[in-house]
Amino acid sequence: MARNADLTRARILDAATAEFSARGIAGARVDRIADAAACNKALLYSYFGNKEQLFDAVFAVLVARLVEAHPIDAEHLDEYAGALVDSYLANPELVRLALWDRLERGGTGMRSPDLLATDAAKVAAIADAQASGAVSTRFAADEALAIVTVLASILPLLLSEAPDARVRQVVTTAVARLLD
Repeated sequence: MARNADLTRARILDAATAEFSARGIAGARVDRIADAAACNKALLYSYFGNKEQLFDAVFAVLVARLVEAHPIDAEHLDEYAGALVDSYLANPELVRLALWDRLERGGTGMRSPDLLATDAAKVAAIADAQASGAVSTRFAADEALAIVTVLASILPLLLSEAPDARVRQVVTTAVARLLD
């Protein structure tokens, strides 16, 4: 039976997502990832390079899915934040990976040109919404994006005992009050 490289890569990414989100970059083991993906380490290294590059590939895939699923609506940042909350609650590994990146690498690892361009486009959209009067100028556009991102990702962790609907309401209300 012939191997399917795309399926193997997908299995590796799935296994690596679980491993990195649970243990971080330093604690993750390539042996465990390879075993969970039912492949050998040499194949994993062939596809992704080293462990750091594999982490970056995992993070990039999850961020790309999030950006595609939830394009920014700069004139309705509260609802945009709510959509992010929904996604983070359904896929907590993205927040965990972002935290591991920040803790272990100072947040400098996942700064790919694609992510930088996505962030720049979001900041520009917020700046345009501010110029039109739809969004408060109380904060600079990049600060507004940071507020949305942090509230949508961290508050669900801090309010983990609250029902998801309440967490969403807290985040959307906070964003609306801060940025409208």
